Amino acid sequence: MMELADFRRDYTQGGLRRKDLPDDPLTLFELWMEQAVKSGITDPTAMVVATVDERGQAYQRIVLLKHLDAHGFVFYTNMGSRKAGQLAKNPRISLLFPWHMLERQVHITGQVEQLSTLEVMKYFHSRPKDSQIGAWVSQQSSRISARGILEAKFLEIKQKFASGEVPLPSFWGGFRVKFDSVEFWQGGARRLHDRFLYQRNADGWTIDRLAP
Repeated sequence: MMELADFRRDYTQGGLRRKDLPDDPLTLFELWMEQAVKSGITDPTAMVVATVDERGQAYQRIVLLKHLDAHGFVFYTNMGSRKAGQLAKNPRISLLFPWHMLERQVHITGQVEQLSTLEVMKYFHSRPKDSQIGAWVSQQSSRISARGILEAKFLEIKQKFASGEVPLPSFWGGFRVKFDSVEFWQGGARRLHDRFLYQRNADGWTIDRLAP
């Protein structure tokens, strides 16, 4: 077996300085997202979503960010999924954008609120038709015996809606993450990484440098 402890590299793409930080973390996040998109990295909008079940067990999975504004980060999911069930009982959530190629990470904490039916419907009907059908097919996180079951169900639903609009499933929705902290991590030489934590307060945001 390969010796994992021997895998290492230095981080040389540049630093992050306090004097360069905007007052609002969204300004920097949007800049970093734009740079991630232009860099050509795979799935720049992919984020790790962490939730906790009733026993305190943490779960993580990757989903795609679909919208962002001052009100929060938006993603969509099957409301019968494991993450949706966990968020219904504990709305606290953590997001992580792992932009390794750029030697950057962004970590976000906050609480979710469920999107309105109008918001969900508007996005659902903007998706490719096969993606809309796929939402009908899968009872996310449930156990299945074989992939063929999904394939057969997909063909059945596709034929059913072949000549018309695919309706919004009652079990499909989304969440808005109302964020209260945003941490920016930029890799640095000799493991002297730059980390800055924005935390929301009554007057806006406090900014602290964290030790790497």
